[in-house]
Amino acid sequence: MTTQNAQATSITLRKPDDFHIHFRDGQLLDLTVNHAAERFGRVGVMPNLIPPVITYAEGLEYRSRILNALRDGNTLDPLMIMFLQKTTSVECIKSAAQSPEFLGIKYYPSGVTTNSSSGVSNLKDVYTILEAMEKNGLPLLIHGESPAKNVDVFDREARFLEDQIEPVLKDFPGLKVVMEHISTSQAVDFVNAYEDRIGATITAHHLMYNRNDMLGDGIKPHMYCKPILKRATHQDALRKAATSGKACFFLGTDSAPHGKGQKECSSGCAGCYTSHAAIELYAEVFEQENALDKLEQFASLNGAAFYGIKPNEETITLVKESWTPEAQFTAGDVNIVPLRAGEEILWKIK
Repeated sequence: MTTQNAQATSITLRKPDDFHIHFRDGQLLDLTVNHAAERFGRVGVMPNLIPPVITYAEGLEYRSRILNALRDGNTLDPLMIMFLQKTTSVECIKSAAQSPEFLGIKYYPSGVTTNSSSGVSNLKDVYTILEAMEKNGLPLLIHGESPAKNVDVFDREARFLEDQIEPVLKDFPGLKVVMEHISTSQAVDFVNAYEDRIGATITAHHLMYNRNDMLGDGIKPHMYCKPILKRATHQDALRKAATSGKACFFLGTDSAPHGKGQKECSSGCAGCYTSHAAIELYAEVFEQENALDKLEQFASLNGAAFYGIKPNEETITLVKESWTPEAQFTAGDVNIVPLRAGEEILWKIK
């Protein structure tokens, strides 16, 4: 369905899906939900709230709060995700697997990122739960970083692949797995090696930036994320993967709002807020890689196919028209500085 004019000044594609997003809760929902609804048809909603979403019922309650935050004229299908616990029940797994409102269960290694302290330390501790997920066809979504403090922060994704994922793929050959927000060439190679069994989301910020951008000319706290930005060689591998057209790679923004004070401090939170301009930022990358004809595959088709759901019928059109996002957004009493705040963005939703 992708169409673009000869001068690549506009492109029309099926409305994309964002299979990895953080809305948070309460006063932030009006901002975060509606930014996403303006760009995406469906979103995979991450469960690391305080307290986390750990049951089927809690997921449905959170979904209702999200839907209630939609402004008139906006539509969105939130697909819920439960936070993997040692106590996750078979009943919750069965209910989620049978529900079109649920996407899967998320594994956060304990302590690796925002609000993950209640996570499981090792997948070997929850093999009975993984067995039930495999049996019921419920995907496992993974934040792939080693929680070991003695592992260098730039090596934690690569170490995790070796230590935890390879054994799980061997022991559960029927389990659907998504490696979330991959950030290294090792992860790209790993997904390619198992492309018939696993998928991977890639963020706009990992495609656009590397660690020199974050650290090379003064610390840029609003680029700080988990997994942390890596070397340019890893960024190049991610850009090749995203624009390859391969079905195993698809869009997941990992858009994560934090208050300005939580980012610009002595121990800042990890997360980049990109929902305000997500598909526009991906379009910039795909244009730079001479791959605008592959954007719909990555953004609108691959993820839906992996999860076994139909692509969106609605379309959006992006035009080559520069605009500048606000320096910050206000949600209740929280100020959020988005990625590319006050900087020119080259594509715009028509």
